[in-house]
Amino acid sequence: MNCKISRNAAKKILEELEKEENKELKLRVFVTHKHGDHAHYGMDLDTPKENDAVIETDKGITVLLDKDEPLLDGIRVDYFYVPQEGFAITNPSKGNTGDH
Repeated sequence: MNCKISRNAAKKILEELEKEENKELKLRVFVTHKHGDHAHYGMDLDTPKENDAVIETDKGITVLLDKDEPLLDGIRVDYFYVPQEGFAITNPSKGNTGDH
């Protein structure tokens, strides 16, 4: 499985992971719902579970992905400042380039 994290997203995620209460946690990305050939995604901090793929990114962030969810393979986590500040998770490898 593969996961990319942009520089802006990595900065925000690392701010959370470096907090004392989050030291043992990893970033989990999950599917909130899916329809047709694409999904909508969410994320949280969590500990590894039995069915997780544990992905080490080039930004030094460990990401937990459910091995049984093919729509998680190839996701990209971005953080935008405009038009609204916040995270955006897409999967360009599956044709999902943004929410509709």
